[in-house]
Amino acid sequence: MPRKQCAKCPWKVSTNSHDIPNGYSEAKHCALRSTIAAHSDNPGLTASQLRLMACHESAVGKEVPCVGWLAHELGPGNNIGLRFAVATKRISADFELDGPQHERFEDTLPKRGRRKKNV
Repeated sequence: MPRKQCAKCPWKVSTNSHDIPNGYSEAKHCALRSTIAAHSDNPGLTASQLRLMACHESAVGKEVPCVGWLAHELGPGNNIGLRFAVATKRISADFELDGPQHERFEDTLPKRGRRKKNV
């Protein structure tokens, strides 16, 4: 059964980054740029050097890759290390997206004027 994309995945166009659960940090979000093959210091990363964007709903120490990140990096991101990890069954690519996705990592970052709502 495919793993479903979580409701507040930053790769979903409908998600406001400031609404991501468990305490949003813009600095940590920006640091995830290193998990994007096109921005990596070493775009030819091997599977053993692969940097993953973990799902924010993963338990610490039992992180699983973000579904939106998987879709991007296996598709337009063309992450060769990730493709190798999937081909060797180190990482599962059995997932299901939920709605329109951002085309670029930069689009997942907060936009001006999009602030967390005070509830």
